[in-house]
Amino acid sequence: MKARDVMVSPVITAKPSASVKELAKMLLEHRISAVPVVDDQRKIIGIVSEGDLLHRAESGTEQQRPWWLLALARDDALAADYIKAHAHKVADVMTTEVITAGPDTSLYEIAATLEKYGIKRVPIVKDGELVGIVSRANLIQAVASDRKKLDIAPSDTAIRDKLLAHLKSQRWAHTGLINATVTDGIVDLWGISNSEVEHKAIRVAAEAIHGVVGVNDHLIKRPQAWGY
Repeated sequence: MKARDVMVSPVITAKPSASVKELAKMLLEHRISAVPVVDDQRKIIGIVSEGDLLHRAESGTEQQRPWWLLALARDDALAADYIKAHAHKVADVMTTEVITAGPDTSLYEIAATLEKYGIKRVPIVKDGELVGIVSRANLIQAVASDRKKLDIAPSDTAIRDKLLAHLKSQRWAHTGLINATVTDGIVDLWGISNSEVEHKAIRVAAEAIHGVVGVNDHLIKRPQAWGY
């Protein structure tokens, strides 16, 4: 699946000239946790999340650094904290370095991006214009709604060949000790696994093969006294 298959569109956005109070109301009204900031051409220029509004003077949550951290903090860092707490305009509190992706970006790449940068959402941009947004929740929705394509069920031979080929491609799988038979879409796993985690991974691999309707697990764990 691609970003375009799960992205939310159109996107609720804010202008840099909007007030922080207006943006906070927008988050509450629409029950969202972040708002991209766009210019008049809908080019994304920033993003504001709930995290940017955590330490505000209005709520009495302005960040209080311990004295020893104050002594170590640079003046520009303290000034940045002050801006986050007291600024009235969205332009002053928004994060300007926004990580984006394209509509054809795979969900695997989206997930990797979220993990790499420690963020919760990725704005989707096409030809420089904001066209959607993908959040962690959207990825979970994709998992929950996944359906196999309706096509002719593969033969038992095809299922077995695909499973064994897949296991051979996995570094963790010791395929010389593993066998599988398939009857009417039901996979019987035979042989020896080196560990509980390998045992589980083999079963998971079998269950994930298209056309498999059930798995009978006959694998046994290699006794620790055995050697290679």
